[in-house]
Amino acid sequence: MSLKDAKASLSKISKSLEKTQDSREDLIKNTRQIITLCSESIISIHRNDTKNAAVKIQSAKRLLEKFRKEIDQSLYRYLIPSEQEFVEASSFLAIIQHKPVPTFESLKVKEESYVLGLLDCVGELRRNIYDRIRTGNLEEAKKTFDLMEDLYLELYPFASFDKVVKEARRKLDVDRILVEETRTALTEEIRRQELIDTIKKIKK
Repeated sequence: MSLKDAKASLSKISKSLEKTQDSREDLIKNTRQIITLCSESIISIHRNDTKNAAVKIQSAKRLLEKFRKEIDQSLYRYLIPSEQEFVEASSFLAIIQHKPVPTFESLKVKEESYVLGLLDCVGELRRNIYDRIRTGNLEEAKKTFDLMEDLYLELYPFASFDKVVKEARRKLDVDRILVEETRTALTEEIRRQELIDTIKKIKK
């Protein structure tokens, strides 16, 4: 009996895993730039600077394409968080610009990244609706809410894939609360505005 062969095998495995671990850490470190660009683009959208947002999204897209070509497929799962952010930013920009929400094929992302990114986009739409309510743009607020609710309803069935698309159910639970809270806020503001309009008519 001897562990000679097993030791040789373990040594090879150790070196292979060390290489994989180094590659993983490098990928995570490098993809932070993509996440930062997407976060900055979303901030720009909320500030109505869609031109700057589009530039940052394109920069993120180029970096994603670069990493996809360079990484081993076994490491692709570590690219999911940055793809997710890219989907969120790209979809949010499209909605604000009254364009169709892009497909996962056009964005060239994994199915999981696409679903998770759209789930996160619901939260950004809520913030945009509140901004429109605050500035008195109720018509746009209502249109955006309708799309927000439709998006949530389209995503709801993905709760059954929670074991495959990690965190889908949790994000859906959060989105459900966001949709209901936004509906309440929008309804109250519409009623408030109607009351103000009625009072103005009476005073005339």
